[in-house]
Amino acid sequence: MTDQFDVSFVTREERSARLLIRGLTPATANGVRRAMIADVPTFSIDTVRFVENSSVMFDEMVGLRLGLVPLTTPLEDYEVGDTVTLALQKTGPGVAYSGDLETADDRVQPADDDIPIIELKEGQRLEFEADAVLDTGKEHAKHQGGVAVGYRHLQRVRVVGDRQEFDDPEPQIVRGVIETEDGDVVHTDEFDNDLRNRYPGKEVAVEDVPGAFVFHVESDGSLSVEELFVRAVDSLRDRADELAEAVAI
Repeated sequence: MTDQFDVSFVTREERSARLLIRGLTPATANGVRRAMIADVPTFSIDTVRFVENSSVMFDEMVGLRLGLVPLTTPLEDYEVGDTVTLALQKTGPGVAYSGDLETADDRVQPADDDIPIIELKEGQRLEFEADAVLDTGKEHAKHQGGVAVGYRHLQRVRVVGDRQEFDDPEPQIVRGVIETEDGDVVHTDEFDNDLRNRYPGKEVAVEDVPGAFVFHVESDGSLSVEELFVRAVDSLRDRADELAEAVAI
């Protein structure tokens, strides 16, 4: 991969990042995006066995909420189809949160502890066991670790001359990431997306950089952005190898 592509981080936060990748075709860029959404497996609660539920919600509604709680996913030790048991016991009054879930494997637990499941009134009780299964987003959206994945062409901006003294230019809005003539990579948020603020008094030209794409990736916390990206690329490589073998037969 390093022989073909150049990958760097433009911005990097706990659960989101912007990655600049050079050397991609548009088809490959879209393949990476789709793989991050659909091919990288995560744990999600799938089956719930209720011992007691005297809350105002039906079992099915509680189960639906539980399925939407992101769970941390140690992919190195599990395969698709594997399960981990979680349980909860809560008596009102109070709110049952995702952090109240107990797990059979500490590596598989809610990515956030403060997701409300249900509010229990005085005397109401919720007790259940649940099986979290490892599966992919193409099987069910609740397994999509990449909750927001998109990409844009990297755009290069160059100064072509000075603006005329009495010109009243229209806003020149760009979004995402630009590359300056000096080779600097700048996020457009830094100048409110308007090139007039970045290049006051200048005429500029904007063009797409061939083969360069900026990915904006947000994770639900089940996986880091780095692992989500690497696993997606691995998935594409595996499918390409399978296709090559099938053609050779």
